[in-house]
Amino acid sequence: MTICFNKKDLLEEQAIEEFAGVYKKCGYSVLYTSAEKEEGIRELHELLDGKTTAVAGPSGVGKSSLVNRLQPNVQMETGSISRKIERGKHTTRHSEIIPIAADTYIMDTPGFSTLYIPGFEKEDLQNFYPEFKEYEPYCRFKGCSHISEPDCGVKEALAEGKISPLRYENYKLLYEELKDVKKY
Repeated sequence: MTICFNKKDLLEEQAIEEFAGVYKKCGYSVLYTSAEKEEGIRELHELLDGKTTAVAGPSGVGKSSLVNRLQPNVQMETGSISRKIERGKHTTRHSEIIPIAADTYIMDTPGFSTLYIPGFEKEDLQNFYPEFKEYEPYCRFKGCSHISEPDCGVKEALAEGKISPLRYENYKLLYEELKDVKKY
């Protein structure tokens, strides 16, 4: 699996290397692009070749701008960052499958500000953090959420620097968000 970070031009080189290191350590390949500067577009095109791919991410990360670079004959609407909330605005309002080459398609999707996937439970989240797996046998409780339980192997690995604090904080945020979805 590859994680593509757009807007590379807004990051310092040190941050680029840090993020890449964190995700590579977890088994993901990382690609940095800049739709604005047309950086990494050829590599992204090669990565997508022969596949059908959906782009997903928060509003304002440049999903539609990337699609526009990959398929110049189709111009998806793009917007600017809201000055009021300092985040992206919802410009894409529907999903659309766009051919970008022979047997290669990309789906532009609306951005999101919260994670809600019907049928996806907070307990499923840890399955998307492969770096947790080797430390889960050291948790005192079966089904440990790695949030508030004592004697948690994942939290111990975090304290020892074996798990990225960035990834763990993201895990906690998503876990709480999924927990709140269940309430409503």
